[in-house]
Amino acid sequence: MEVRSVHKYARISSQKARQVTRAIRGMPVSQALSVLDFTPKKAAALVGKVLRSAIANAENNHELDAEELIVRSAVATPGPALKRFMPRARGSASGIKKRLSHITVVLGPQPEAESDSK
Repeated sequence: MEVRSVHKYARISSQKARQVTRAIRGMPVSQALSVLDFTPKKAAALVGKVLRSAIANAENNHELDAEELIVRSAVATPGPALKRFMPRARGSASGIKKRLSHITVVLGPQPEAESDSK
């Protein structure tokens, strides 16, 4: 059974959040939490919140043990961009985009160890 949690409209660009989500993909939950706690990026705090939410969903809604879960996928997809303008020289202005992203974490059970039957 897969459990998911989504943070929509996170105030960070998806490119910056992808650096952190790529680091925890495929890890056991406890190891992923420790990696995120010691990663000095803003995205690490946001992804950590989503991961903790997914763990809580697994324990409370699906009666799963958190120790037996791994991070199946962690993705950051682009959301809408807030369009603003920045004043420039000689009374002109140029546009800037404040990018948003959607962070999704999916947890699943660890794959069973395959026995060698030769």
